[in-house]
Amino acid sequence: MPITRGYRTLVDEAMAQVRTYSVPQVRERLGAPDLQLVDIRDVRELQAEGTVPGSFHAPRGMLEFWVDPGSPYFKKVFADAGKEYVLFCGAGWRSALAAKTLQDMGMTNVAHIEGGYTEWVKQGAPTETLEQRRANKGA
Repeated sequence: MPITRGYRTLVDEAMAQVRTYSVPQVRERLGAPDLQLVDIRDVRELQAEGTVPGSFHAPRGMLEFWVDPGSPYFKKVFADAGKEYVLFCGAGWRSALAAKTLQDMGMTNVAHIEGGYTEWVKQGAPTETLEQRRANKGA
């Protein structure tokens, strides 16, 4: 079966429809009570590369289920209508698609980071390993 709309078309369409922030724009807001960063990468990526301090890990494959209050998998972190949920992945493609999907579900307080975690690291923004995260939670 031929693909009639490839991944690039889907990503481009999503990028045109979702709010996109640069790394400096998000970095300025780190720690703000109205911001929740959401790392949608696979756990193996987090283990290998680290993540952004204060981010919540919601794997892309579970995101819709964790966001929907009607789902048995709902996570309360997504219940705060006063927060903006800014998603990121490795390069910004998955997060654009995910932000578009959440918008399609009715969320208006969602965006993503241009260039994803790769750009975050490239620009020297703060990161932490999963080991550091565990140690900080225990402190």
